[in-house]
Amino acid sequence: MAWYEYRPYVSAAQRRQSASRELARRKKKGLPVEPVTIEGRTIARSFWGKAWCDHLEGYSDYANRLPRGRSYVRNGSVLHLRVGPGRIEALVQGSSLYEVSVNVTPLAPPRWKAVVAACSGKIDSLVELLRGKLSGGVMRVVTDRDKGLFPAPSQIQMECSCPDWATMCKHVAAVLYGIGARLDDRPELLFTLRKVDHLELLSAPTAPRPARPEDALALAPGDLASVFGIEIDSQPEKGVQRSRFRPGERAAAAAAPEGRVRAHARGGSVDSVAEIVDRVVHLLADNEQGLSAEQIRVALDLGAKALARPIAAAILAGRVRKTGRTRATTYFAARPGKQRAAGNRTRSRARTR
Repeated sequence: MAWYEYRPYVSAAQRRQSASRELARRKKKGLPVEPVTIEGRTIARSFWGKAWCDHLEGYSDYANRLPRGRSYVRNGSVLHLRVGPGRIEALVQGSSLYEVSVNVTPLAPPRWKAVVAACSGKIDSLVELLRGKLSGGVMRVVTDRDKGLFPAPSQIQMECSCPDWATMCKHVAAVLYGIGARLDDRPELLFTLRKVDHLELLSAPTAPRPARPEDALALAPGDLASVFGIEIDSQPEKGVQRSRFRPGERAAAAAAPEGRVRAHARGGSVDSVAEIVDRVVHLLADNEQGLSAEQIRVALDLGAKALARPIAAAILAGRVRKTGRTRATTYFAARPGKQRAAGNRTRSRARTR
């Protein structure tokens, strides 16, 4: 095809298929793959992601060119996007696979010092900074068009391997929108891109303030879950207590019938070790072929933790024997003669300790 001819049109569906094949190929070869994935039509949802996109769309130089990249980033055509200090490297699937590079001028030291000074004492924690929960004054500082954190068009140099002569082709536009989407998950990358340390905004001197009652409260589990994306059980498991035994006393206490433990069963009952041991032994006596720990747990309606200590106590007392390895252990009721002998050895070891 001659240089002056247009490449054939490639539909979004064809681009998605090509993108999937290319992703699989790169993963198979062990090449870096950091795709941009957009759920729905909203490209950026967080404060930092939206601020990046709004900032670029505010320039007339970009206003007419950026929309060309929206469909590309939404359709998953940005196969790889890596943000480093002052540079972005990306791969975009179009009619072919194109390499895109974007160089961003580092934030000038005087400008960064001015931002740090303006934010002094106004950002309480790293969590607030990265989640964009900032006061109106801080937001105005960091998003200021001329004095904030975001680069101006003159500070951005773009290059794409496609044959489009435009300074900003649709592949570059897709990458710029992809940066906004990436900031949703990793907002600290904005500071990496501008070659500044976001922790300096927290280490800035803060004016002393009077103590507040809420300062003495720990971060609630719900807040931790929302920040780190994990589920935290705010209520401890009922009936579970810390062990009160020293290492040398555990076997003796386990073998003694009077040694009691609060065992949490799924049904909510609380039994002593001795009572659970009796139930286990009777169950195994009725099943001469032996049972696994899971079968015992289900038959007695006990939790895994509630069954562990009674099984150990029954084995130490010689009332239960086991065969097999850890993952395939079978438990049997011990024969009466061996049961008494093992029990005597256990009590003897307990007295010597």
